[in-house]
Amino acid sequence: MFNPIVEYEIKPRHPLNPGFSELWQNRELLYMFALRDIKVKYKQTYLGIAWALLQPGLMTLLFTLGLGRIINVSTCNGLNYPAFALSGFVLWNLFATGLSNAGNSMVSNAAIIKKIYFPRLVIPVSSFLVAFVDFTIALCIMLPVMLFLNAGPVLAAWFYMPLSILLCFLAAFGLGTFLSAANIKYRDVRYVLPFITQALFFASPVIYPLNLNPKAWYTILIRCNPMYAPLELFRAAFGYNINTMHLWPSIACSLFFCGLWPVLL
Repeated sequence: MFNPIVEYEIKPRHPLNPGFSELWQNRELLYMFALRDIKVKYKQTYLGIAWALLQPGLMTLLFTLGLGRIINVSTCNGLNYPAFALSGFVLWNLFATGLSNAGNSMVSNAAIIKKIYFPRLVIPVSSFLVAFVDFTIALCIMLPVMLFLNAGPVLAAWFYMPLSILLCFLAAFGLGTFLSAANIKYRDVRYVLPFITQALFFASPVIYPLNLNPKAWYTILIRCNPMYAPLELFRAAFGYNINTMHLWPSIACSLFFCGLWPVLL
């Protein structure tokens, strides 16, 4: 008897279909991509995972010595600047690393993409998972430091912190995947990406509170930043007061970028 010939036809999905079902079906591949990138990142490094906290710790120390006193005098609100800066840098590193990894992920894995079919969504998501591992390590060490700085997590942290991480993922994933798709056609993106990251850093309240410049146009511009809402919610987990109505422009901006990438990939 002859075995029937089975043919599999790979068709492009609908532009509005994000492909999450395929991503779940290939979750083991997602895990392997992330594990590969983590091994490559820390291969032949002396300090290893200590870099996950060393970078935000050093940046917090530098900005505390350089800007901490100036900002406290300017805002006149008794801001606990070391805790403020540390919480900002830890979450910002998650976004910046995830954005950089996702933005260059398609070009970096071009050889694998050309050989075999798999959901392209696996590549940028696995890139963000690498950044999330660093964030988890930094967060575990950050919590006792925040307690030492009299800024320990509040009771509502169980709600604010996961929500801030989710919004940070949406911001990095949406913008990073959009840039990764553009990077395939326009290789200038790899040179523009560091500038975009640096510009977003200074346009986000990472090292300064929003009331440092009370001008209306400035506050509106900052609140439209996709990282404004994650930073505010993350700091709310440590007792900082927030106005939830001011978070919606930032959330809408993140959702806008997340709505672009299904059309491109």
